[in-house]
Amino acid sequence: MNDSPGWASPGSPSPSGDQGTGSPQPAGDQAGSAAGPAPKWSEKQPPPGQWSPPAAQPGDRVPPAPAPGWGGGGPHGGWGPPPAPKPGVIPLRPLGVGEILDGAVSTLRAHWRTVLGITLAVATVVQIAEVLLQRYVLPRAPALDADASPSEVLEQTAESLRVSMVGAVPSTLLGLAATFVTTALLTFVVSRSVLGRPVTFGDVWRDALPRLVPLLALTLLIPLIVVAVVAVGVLPGWLIGSTAGALLVFFGGLAALLVVVWLTVRFSLAYSVVMLEGQGVVASLRRSAKLVRGSWWRIFGILLLTALLTALITVIIVIPFSLIALALSEGGMSGVLEGNPEYSWSFLIVTAVGGVIASAIMYPISAGVTVLLYVDQRIRREALDLELARAAGVPGYGSASPGDTTPGS
Repeated sequence: MNDSPGWASPGSPSPSGDQGTGSPQPAGDQAGSAAGPAPKWSEKQPPPGQWSPPAAQPGDRVPPAPAPGWGGGGPHGGWGPPPAPKPGVIPLRPLGVGEILDGAVSTLRAHWRTVLGITLAVATVVQIAEVLLQRYVLPRAPALDADASPSEVLEQTAESLRVSMVGAVPSTLLGLAATFVTTALLTFVVSRSVLGRPVTFGDVWRDALPRLVPLLALTLLIPLIVVAVVAVGVLPGWLIGSTAGALLVFFGGLAALLVVVWLTVRFSLAYSVVMLEGQGVVASLRRSAKLVRGSWWRIFGILLLTALLTALITVIIVIPFSLIALALSEGGMSGVLEGNPEYSWSFLIVTAVGGVIASAIMYPISAGVTVLLYVDQRIRREALDLELARAAGVPGYGSASPGDTTPGS
């Protein structure tokens, strides 16, 4: 067998096998000729570990270079699978907590005109409604009398609690309305961002319009379920009264709270199912429960972390505006400490501005995390990443089917 020039291993015969070419032989070779063939080592050897492949000669076959992501051509210089495609705000593979949060923030950055246009409009309407309700409709909590007897203090505290509960009802309804609108629109913003596609308000509205009625029903049904669970836990002790009833209210309320948290996480993906898969209300609840099964604690942790982050952002934004509002109001801090703040126009307007700014940041992050959790669960359970890669036109994944435009398609 003829080896190529330069590829002969040390100690092998020369390519031609000719010993009479006139090249000098080492003395050791001549001395050992009687004992057998002498090793043909060169006197000049390269240093250890310094071997390098020879230059290609005409007619040589050059091995192909490794594919990107494999061998030395990989991102880390070693053997391993190629990196997941990333046509949009997330890589198309199972996501970590940081990638989900980063994807929500990246959606806000990439499509800030559309996102802020939606959230600012919704937050402004909600804050204006709350300002008008607080100014003209909602009753004010009675001032606490410092010289009141213990029984009068209990009566005043109960009255303040009643007024606060009455005032919480319209705020809760406004919050549900804001959740309904932002979920309907931002879900499609995030789904298009996953595919790396441009997003306009017209596109989002066209996609969301057919699903508004089921989403509204779901938005009203989930709070009703929560109220029913709390009533079942608290009402028996409330009806019994006395000390035993108070204890029953406490433990029943605690049990109801745990059930509400469990149901909230279990049904947390139902909004995305309604919007992206086009399923009905009951079917979306079942579908969400199926996607969450086996990952309840992980989803609970991500939702809790998101709630803490958004609450921290809200506090950081709202506190300066609240201090400015108190400085501009007539009663100032003394009115707040006495339990009878003056809701002047300056106080209400300044706090509303802070609420609008906080909501404009909070809504897209919350909606983005929820939608990306839905996408992540479907990638883990149903290989949705392959569908998304085809829909995004990633090479090597085939062509997208007609109408395949969102992660729910």
